[in-house]
Amino acid sequence: MSADLTHDLVEETRQWRLDLHRHPELAYQEHRTSEFVAKKLAEYGYAVTRGLGGTGVVGTLQRGTASHSIALRADMDALPIQEQTGLPHASTVPGVMHACGHDGHTSMLLGAARLAASRKDLNGTLHVIFQPAEEVEGGALRMIEDGLFDRISPDRIFGLHNWPYSAPGTVAAPDGPMMSAFGTFDIKVEGKGAHGAMPHQSADPVLAAGQIVSALQVIAARNISPLDSIVISVTRIQGGDAYNVIPEIVNLGGTTRWFSAEAADLIERRLVEVAQSVAAGFECRAEVKHLRRYPATINDADAAAFVRASASEAGFEVISPQPSMGAEDFAFFLEKKHGSYIWLGSAREGENPVLHSPRFDFNDNVLGDGIRLWNNLISNTLMA
Repeated sequence: MSADLTHDLVEETRQWRLDLHRHPELAYQEHRTSEFVAKKLAEYGYAVTRGLGGTGVVGTLQRGTASHSIALRADMDALPIQEQTGLPHASTVPGVMHACGHDGHTSMLLGAARLAASRKDLNGTLHVIFQPAEEVEGGALRMIEDGLFDRISPDRIFGLHNWPYSAPGTVAAPDGPMMSAFGTFDIKVEGKGAHGAMPHQSADPVLAAGQIVSALQVIAARNISPLDSIVISVTRIQGGDAYNVIPEIVNLGGTTRWFSAEAADLIERRLVEVAQSVAAGFECRAEVKHLRRYPATINDADAAAFVRASASEAGFEVISPQPSMGAEDFAFFLEKKHGSYIWLGSAREGENPVLHSPRFDFNDNVLGDGIRLWNNLISNTLMA
Protein backbone atom coordinates (compact mmCIF):
# COMPACT_ATOMS: atom_id res chain seq x y z
CA MET A 1 0.00 0.00 0.00
CA SER A 2 1.46 3.34 -1.04
CA ALA A 3 1.88 6.18 1.43
CA ASP A 4 -1.06 8.01 -0.16
CA LEU A 5 -3.41 5.03 0.05
CA THR A 6 -4.44 5.13 3.69
CA HIS A 7 -6.19 2.47 5.71
CA ASP A 8 -8.95 5.01 6.34
CA LEU A 9 -9.59 5.33 2.60
CA VAL A 10 -9.67 1.55 2.15
CA GLU A 11 -12.07 1.20 5.07
CA GLU A 12 -14.32 3.92 3.66
CA THR A 13 -14.27 2.12 0.33
CA ARG A 14 -15.26 -1.11 2.09
CA GLN A 15 -18.23 0.60 3.73
CA TRP A 16 -19.37 1.85 0.31
CA ARG A 17 -19.03 -1.67 -1.06
CA LEU A 18 -21.12 -3.21 1.72
CA ASP A 19 -23.82 -0.59 1.25
CA LEU A 20 -23.94 -1.14 -2.53
CA HIS A 21 -24.13 -4.88 -1.96
CA ARG A 22 -27.16 -4.45 0.28
CA HIS A 23 -28.91 -2.37 -2.40
CA PRO A 24 -28.28 -4.03 -5.78
CA GLU A 25 -29.95 -2.69 -8.92
CA LEU A 26 -30.50 -4.38 -12.27
CA ALA A 27 -29.53 -3.03 -15.70
CA TYR A 28 -30.69 0.54 -16.35
CA GLN A 29 -32.26 0.67 -12.89
CA GLU A 30 -29.08 1.77 -11.07
CA HIS A 31 -30.70 4.99 -9.84
CA ARG A 32 -29.56 4.79 -6.22
CA THR A 33 -26.03 3.74 -7.20
CA SER A 34 -25.82 6.45 -9.85
CA GLU A 35 -26.97 9.11 -7.39
CA PHE A 36 -24.45 7.95 -4.79
CA VAL A 37 -21.56 8.01 -7.27
CA ALA A 38 -22.49 11.39 -8.76
CA LYS A 39 -22.72 13.06 -5.34
CA LYS A 40 -19.35 11.69 -4.25
CA LEU A 41 -17.63 12.78 -7.47
CA ALA A 42 -19.07 16.29 -7.19
CA GLU A 43 -17.93 16.43 -3.57
CA TYR A 44 -14.37 15.56 -4.69
CA GLY A 45 -14.32 18.32 -7.31
CA TYR A 46 -15.09 16.40 -10.49
CA ALA A 47 -17.17 17.82 -13.29
CA VAL A 48 -20.04 15.33 -13.41
CA THR A 49 -22.08 14.24 -16.43
CA ARG A 50 -25.15 12.12 -15.78
CA GLY A 51 -27.65 10.23 -17.90
CA LEU A 52 -25.34 8.69 -20.49
CA GLY A 53 -26.73 5.23 -21.16
CA GLY A 54 -29.67 6.07 -18.94
CA THR A 55 -28.05 5.83 -15.51
CA GLY A 56 -24.37 6.22 -16.42
CA VAL A 57 -22.13 8.74 -14.66
CA VAL A 58 -18.88 10.29 -15.90
CA GLY A 59 -16.58 12.33 -13.70
CA THR A 60 -13.81 14.51 -15.17
CA LEU A 61 -10.86 15.90 -13.21
CA GLN A 62 -8.66 18.47 -14.95
CA ARG A 63 -5.23 19.22 -13.54
CA GLY A 64 -2.54 21.47 -15.06
CA THR A 65 -2.19 22.15 -18.77
CA ALA A 66 -0.99 18.87 -20.27
CA SER A 67 -3.07 17.24 -22.98
CA HIS A 68 -2.60 13.69 -21.64
CA SER A 69 -5.82 11.95 -20.66
CA ILE A 70 -6.95 8.60 -19.32
CA ALA A 71 -10.36 7.01 -18.75
CA LEU A 72 -11.12 4.33 -16.17
CA ARG A 73 -14.38 2.38 -16.15
CA ALA A 74 -16.39 0.48 -13.53
CA ASP A 75 -19.71 -1.30 -14.04
CA MET A 76 -22.58 -0.79 -11.59
CA ASP A 77 -25.36 -3.30 -12.30
CA ALA A 78 -26.34 -6.45 -10.40
CA LEU A 79 -27.84 -9.78 -11.51
CA PRO A 80 -31.31 -11.36 -11.21
CA ILE A 81 -30.15 -13.99 -8.70
CA GLN A 82 -31.46 -14.77 -5.23
CA GLU A 83 -28.54 -14.36 -2.82
CA GLN A 84 -27.63 -17.38 -0.67
CA THR A 85 -24.61 -16.06 1.25
CA GLY A 86 -26.37 -15.47 4.58
CA LEU A 87 -24.01 -12.55 5.22
CA PRO A 88 -24.95 -9.55 7.39
CA HIS A 89 -24.63 -7.30 4.32
CA ALA A 90 -26.62 -9.60 2.02
CA SER A 91 -28.93 -8.12 -0.58
CA THR A 92 -32.14 -6.58 0.74
CA VAL A 93 -33.76 -6.82 -2.71
CA PRO A 94 -35.49 -10.15 -3.36
CA GLY A 95 -34.17 -11.93 -6.43
CA VAL A 96 -31.37 -9.41 -7.09
CA MET A 97 -27.75 -9.53 -5.94
CA HIS A 98 -24.24 -8.41 -6.79
CA ALA A 99 -23.02 -11.84 -7.88
CA CYS A 100 -20.28 -10.52 -10.17
CA GLY A 101 -18.54 -7.98 -7.95
CA HIS A 102 -19.68 -4.80 -9.63
CA ASP A 103 -20.25 -3.38 -6.14
CA GLY A 104 -16.51 -3.80 -5.60
CA HIS A 105 -15.63 -2.34 -9.00
CA THR A 106 -17.71 0.78 -8.35
CA SER A 107 -16.24 1.22 -4.88
CA MET A 108 -12.61 0.75 -6.00
CA LEU A 109 -12.93 3.28 -8.81
CA LEU A 110 -14.66 5.75 -6.52
CA GLY A 111 -11.85 5.29 -4.00
CA ALA A 112 -9.27 5.87 -6.73
CA ALA A 113 -11.17 8.96 -7.86
CA ARG A 114 -11.09 10.35 -4.34
CA LEU A 115 -7.36 9.65 -4.04
CA ALA A 116 -6.65 11.30 -7.41
CA ALA A 117 -8.60 14.40 -6.42
CA SER A 118 -6.38 14.83 -3.36
CA ARG A 119 -3.16 14.74 -5.39
CA LYS A 120 -1.27 17.88 -6.40
CA ASP A 121 1.20 16.22 -8.79
CA LEU A 122 -1.13 15.36 -11.67
CA ASN A 123 -1.02 17.14 -15.01
CA GLY A 124 -3.70 16.21 -17.52
CA THR A 125 -7.24 14.88 -17.50
CA LEU A 126 -8.74 11.92 -15.67
CA HIS A 127 -12.15 10.56 -16.67
CA VAL A 128 -13.91 8.02 -14.47
CA ILE A 129 -16.80 6.18 -16.13
CA PHE A 130 -19.46 4.44 -14.07
CA GLN A 131 -21.37 2.31 -16.55
CA PRO A 132 -24.82 0.74 -16.27
CA ALA A 133 -26.03 -2.57 -17.65
CA GLU A 134 -22.88 -4.57 -18.33
CA GLU A 135 -24.72 -7.85 -17.77
CA VAL A 136 -26.15 -8.80 -21.19
CA GLU A 137 -27.83 -5.43 -21.84
CA GLY A 138 -24.88 -3.58 -23.41
CA GLY A 139 -24.69 -0.43 -21.33
CA ALA A 140 -21.29 0.44 -22.85
CA LEU A 141 -22.82 0.67 -26.31
CA ARG A 142 -25.70 2.78 -24.96
CA MET A 143 -23.22 5.23 -23.43
CA ILE A 144 -21.37 5.48 -26.75
CA GLU A 145 -24.62 6.03 -28.64
CA ASP A 146 -25.51 8.75 -26.13
CA GLY A 147 -22.34 10.63 -27.08
CA LEU A 148 -19.78 9.49 -24.49
CA PHE A 149 -16.82 9.92 -26.82
CA ASP A 150 -18.17 13.19 -28.17
CA ARG A 151 -17.92 14.53 -24.62
CA ILE A 152 -14.60 12.95 -23.67
CA SER A 153 -11.65 11.82 -25.80
CA PRO A 154 -9.20 9.86 -23.64
CA ASP A 155 -5.85 8.74 -25.02
CA ARG A 156 -6.51 5.32 -23.49
CA ILE A 157 -9.33 3.60 -21.66
CA PHE A 158 -9.09 0.82 -19.07
CA GLY A 159 -11.58 -1.49 -17.40
CA LEU A 160 -11.03 -3.83 -14.47
CA HIS A 161 -12.78 -6.96 -13.23
CA ASN A 162 -12.17 -8.91 -10.06
CA TRP A 163 -11.03 -12.42 -11.00
CA PRO A 164 -11.70 -15.10 -8.37
CA TYR A 165 -9.88 -17.63 -10.56
CA SER A 166 -6.52 -16.01 -9.73
CA ALA A 167 -4.80 -15.26 -6.44
CA PRO A 168 -4.84 -11.79 -4.84
CA GLY A 169 -1.81 -9.77 -5.78
CA THR A 170 -1.96 -10.88 -9.42
CA VAL A 171 -2.88 -8.88 -12.50
CA ALA A 172 -3.57 -10.07 -16.05
CA ALA A 173 -3.69 -7.82 -19.13
CA PRO A 174 -2.63 -9.88 -22.16
CA ASP A 175 -2.14 -8.54 -25.65
CA GLY A 176 -4.97 -9.21 -28.07
CA PRO A 177 -8.01 -11.41 -27.36
CA MET A 178 -8.98 -11.58 -23.70
CA MET A 179 -12.70 -12.39 -23.61
CA SER A 180 -14.94 -13.82 -26.29
CA ALA A 181 -17.75 -12.32 -28.29
CA PHE A 182 -21.24 -13.14 -27.06
CA GLY A 183 -24.45 -14.06 -28.82
CA THR A 184 -27.86 -15.47 -27.95
CA PHE A 185 -30.10 -17.76 -29.95
CA ASP A 186 -33.71 -18.86 -29.91
CA ILE A 187 -35.02 -21.92 -31.75
CA LYS A 188 -38.73 -22.49 -32.12
CA VAL A 189 -39.48 -26.14 -32.91
CA GLU A 190 -43.02 -26.58 -34.22
CA GLY A 191 -44.67 -29.94 -34.80
CA LYS A 192 -48.07 -31.53 -34.37
CA GLY A 193 -49.52 -32.09 -30.94
CA ALA A 194 -51.33 -35.23 -29.82
CA HIS A 195 -52.43 -37.23 -26.80
CA GLY A 196 -49.44 -38.53 -24.89
CA ALA A 197 -50.86 -42.05 -25.11
CA MET A 198 -51.08 -41.82 -28.92
CA PRO A 199 -47.66 -40.48 -29.98
CA HIS A 200 -47.98 -41.93 -33.47
CA GLN A 201 -50.52 -39.22 -34.23
CA SER A 202 -47.98 -36.47 -33.49
CA ALA A 203 -44.99 -34.85 -35.09
CA ASP A 204 -43.27 -34.61 -31.72
CA PRO A 205 -41.40 -31.31 -31.19
CA VAL A 206 -40.13 -32.49 -27.78
CA LEU A 207 -38.30 -35.39 -29.38
CA ALA A 208 -37.01 -33.17 -32.18
CA ALA A 209 -35.84 -30.51 -29.71
CA GLY A 210 -33.93 -33.09 -27.69
CA GLN A 211 -32.09 -34.24 -30.79
CA ILE A 212 -31.34 -30.64 -31.80
CA VAL A 213 -29.71 -29.99 -28.41
CA SER A 214 -27.29 -32.86 -29.03
CA ALA A 215 -26.76 -32.13 -32.71
CA LEU A 216 -25.75 -28.52 -32.10
CA GLN A 217 -22.58 -29.75 -30.38
CA VAL A 218 -21.42 -31.06 -33.76
CA ILE A 219 -20.71 -27.45 -34.75
CA ALA A 220 -17.98 -27.04 -32.13
CA ALA A 221 -16.77 -30.64 -32.39
CA ARG A 222 -16.62 -31.03 -36.18
CA ASN A 223 -17.16 -27.73 -38.01
CA ILE A 224 -14.50 -25.50 -36.43
CA SER A 225 -10.74 -25.96 -36.29
CA PRO A 226 -9.52 -27.46 -33.00
CA LEU A 227 -7.13 -24.48 -32.88
CA ASP A 228 -10.06 -22.06 -32.80
CA SER A 229 -12.57 -21.74 -29.94
CA ILE A 230 -16.34 -21.51 -29.95
CA VAL A 231 -19.05 -22.41 -27.47
CA ILE A 232 -22.70 -23.24 -28.16
CA SER A 233 -24.70 -23.91 -25.00
CA VAL A 234 -28.43 -24.59 -24.83
CA THR A 235 -29.50 -23.10 -21.51
CA ARG A 236 -33.28 -23.09 -21.76
CA ILE A 237 -35.91 -25.60 -22.92
CA GLN A 238 -39.59 -24.71 -22.63
CA GLY A 239 -42.58 -26.67 -23.91
CA GLY A 240 -45.77 -28.36 -22.84
CA ASP A 241 -48.14 -27.88 -19.92
CA ALA A 242 -49.59 -31.30 -19.19
CA TYR A 243 -48.26 -34.79 -18.44
CA ASN A 244 -50.41 -36.43 -21.09
CA VAL A 245 -50.21 -33.95 -23.97
CA ILE A 246 -47.51 -33.79 -26.64
CA PRO A 247 -47.29 -30.04 -27.33
CA GLU A 248 -47.31 -28.23 -30.63
CA ILE A 249 -44.24 -26.08 -29.89
CA VAL A 250 -40.99 -26.36 -27.94
CA ASN A 251 -38.66 -23.38 -27.55
CA LEU A 252 -34.91 -23.66 -27.06
CA GLY A 253 -32.58 -20.85 -26.09
CA GLY A 254 -28.92 -20.44 -25.34
CA THR A 255 -25.65 -18.63 -25.80
CA THR A 256 -22.86 -18.64 -28.35
CA ARG A 257 -19.25 -17.51 -27.92
CA TRP A 258 -16.47 -16.90 -30.45
CA PHE A 259 -13.43 -14.76 -31.20
CA SER A 260 -13.18 -14.39 -34.99
CA ALA A 261 -15.74 -12.98 -37.41
CA GLU A 262 -15.39 -16.14 -39.48
CA ALA A 263 -16.39 -18.25 -36.49
CA ALA A 264 -19.44 -16.05 -35.89
CA ASP A 265 -20.53 -16.49 -39.50
CA LEU A 266 -20.07 -20.26 -39.22
CA ILE A 267 -22.10 -20.46 -36.00
CA GLU A 268 -24.93 -18.44 -37.48
CA ARG A 269 -25.12 -20.55 -40.65
CA ARG A 270 -24.81 -23.93 -38.96
CA LEU A 271 -27.34 -23.14 -36.23
CA VAL A 272 -29.95 -22.80 -38.94
CA GLU A 273 -28.80 -25.78 -41.00
CA VAL A 274 -28.53 -28.21 -38.07
CA ALA A 275 -31.75 -27.18 -36.35
CA GLN A 276 -33.83 -27.19 -39.50
CA SER A 277 -32.46 -30.45 -40.88
CA VAL A 278 -32.90 -32.32 -37.59
CA ALA A 279 -36.40 -30.92 -37.14
CA ALA A 280 -37.31 -31.98 -40.68
CA GLY A 281 -36.22 -35.52 -39.88
CA PHE A 282 -38.94 -35.59 -37.21
CA GLU A 283 -41.53 -33.97 -39.50
CA CYS A 284 -41.20 -30.71 -37.57
CA ARG A 285 -40.12 -27.21 -38.49
CA ALA A 286 -37.45 -25.07 -36.81
CA GLU A 287 -37.24 -21.29 -36.80
CA VAL A 288 -33.84 -19.97 -35.69
CA LYS A 289 -32.88 -16.48 -34.53
CA HIS A 290 -29.29 -15.61 -33.58
CA LEU A 291 -28.32 -12.22 -32.16
CA ARG A 292 -24.72 -11.03 -31.91
CA ARG A 293 -24.70 -9.16 -28.60
CA TYR A 294 -21.09 -8.21 -27.68
CA PRO A 295 -17.91 -8.24 -29.77
CA ALA A 296 -14.77 -9.93 -28.51
CA THR A 297 -12.70 -8.01 -25.95
CA ILE A 298 -9.42 -7.32 -27.75
CA ASN A 299 -6.68 -5.48 -25.85
CA ASP A 300 -4.46 -2.99 -27.61
CA ALA A 301 -0.91 -4.34 -27.28
CA ASP A 302 0.68 -1.04 -26.23
CA ALA A 303 -2.05 -0.33 -23.66
CA ALA A 304 -1.81 -3.86 -22.25
CA ALA A 305 1.97 -3.54 -21.96
CA PHE A 306 1.45 -0.24 -20.12
CA VAL A 307 -0.85 -2.02 -17.63
CA ARG A 308 1.63 -4.83 -17.08
CA ALA A 309 4.52 -2.43 -16.50
CA SER A 310 2.45 -0.27 -14.14
CA ALA A 311 1.19 -3.32 -12.25
CA SER A 312 4.67 -4.74 -11.85
CA GLU A 313 5.94 -1.36 -10.66
CA ALA A 314 3.14 -1.31 -8.07
CA GLY A 315 4.20 -4.72 -6.71
CA PHE A 316 1.72 -7.01 -8.46
CA GLU A 317 2.62 -10.34 -10.01
CA VAL A 318 1.77 -10.18 -13.71
CA ILE A 319 0.27 -13.45 -14.95
CA SER A 320 -0.70 -14.71 -18.41
CA PRO A 321 -3.84 -16.86 -18.21
CA GLN A 322 -5.70 -18.18 -21.22
CA PRO A 323 -8.47 -15.97 -22.68
CA SER A 324 -11.93 -16.52 -21.24
CA MET A 325 -15.05 -17.55 -23.12
CA GLY A 326 -16.93 -15.17 -20.86
CA ALA A 327 -17.94 -11.88 -22.48
CA GLU A 328 -17.65 -8.23 -21.52
CA ASP A 329 -19.26 -5.17 -23.07
CA PHE A 330 -16.11 -3.14 -22.38
CA ALA A 331 -15.33 -4.54 -25.84
CA PHE A 332 -17.45 -1.74 -27.33
CA PHE A 333 -15.16 0.86 -25.73
CA LEU A 334 -12.10 -0.94 -27.09
CA GLU A 335 -13.56 -0.79 -30.60
CA LYS A 336 -13.50 3.02 -30.30
CA LYS A 337 -10.43 3.76 -28.18
CA HIS A 338 -7.01 2.27 -27.48
CA GLY A 339 -7.06 0.51 -24.15
CA SER A 340 -6.96 -2.68 -22.17
CA TYR A 341 -9.15 -4.83 -20.01
CA ILE A 342 -7.65 -6.07 -16.74
CA TRP A 343 -8.23 -9.00 -14.40
CA LEU A 344 -7.41 -8.35 -10.74
CA GLY A 345 -6.81 -11.57 -8.78
CA SER A 346 -9.43 -11.92 -6.03
CA ALA A 347 -9.63 -15.60 -5.04
CA ARG A 348 -10.57 -16.39 -1.46
CA GLU A 349 -8.89 -18.97 0.72
CA GLY A 350 -11.07 -22.01 1.37
CA GLU A 351 -14.47 -21.85 -0.27
CA ASN A 352 -14.22 -19.57 -3.28
CA PRO A 353 -17.62 -19.14 -4.99
CA VAL A 354 -17.16 -18.11 -8.61
CA LEU A 355 -18.74 -15.26 -10.55
CA HIS A 356 -22.53 -15.44 -10.92
CA SER A 357 -22.87 -17.90 -8.04
CA PRO A 358 -25.67 -17.13 -5.53
CA ARG A 359 -22.97 -17.57 -2.86
CA PHE A 360 -20.51 -15.09 -4.41
CA ASP A 361 -19.35 -12.07 -2.44
CA PHE A 362 -16.66 -9.63 -3.53
CA ASN A 363 -13.37 -10.17 -1.69
CA ASP A 364 -12.90 -6.95 0.29
CA ASN A 365 -9.24 -7.84 0.86
CA VAL A 366 -8.48 -6.69 -2.70
CA LEU A 367 -10.16 -3.28 -2.49
CA GLY A 368 -6.81 -1.68 -1.72
CA ASP A 369 -5.23 -3.60 -4.61
CA GLY A 370 -7.73 -2.14 -7.06
CA ILE A 371 -7.26 1.41 -5.83
CA ARG A 372 -3.47 0.99 -5.90
CA LEU A 373 -3.51 -0.32 -9.47
CA TRP A 374 -5.78 2.49 -10.68
CA ASN A 375 -3.60 5.02 -8.86
CA ASN A 376 -0.46 3.77 -10.61
CA LEU A 377 -2.08 3.89 -14.05
CA ILE A 378 -3.14 7.47 -13.32
CA SER A 379 0.34 8.37 -12.09
CA ASN A 380 2.10 6.92 -15.13
CA THR A 381 -0.21 8.86 -17.44
CA LEU A 382 -0.69 12.17 -15.68
CA MET A 383 2.40 12.83 -13.58
CA ALA A 384 3.54 16.44 -13.95
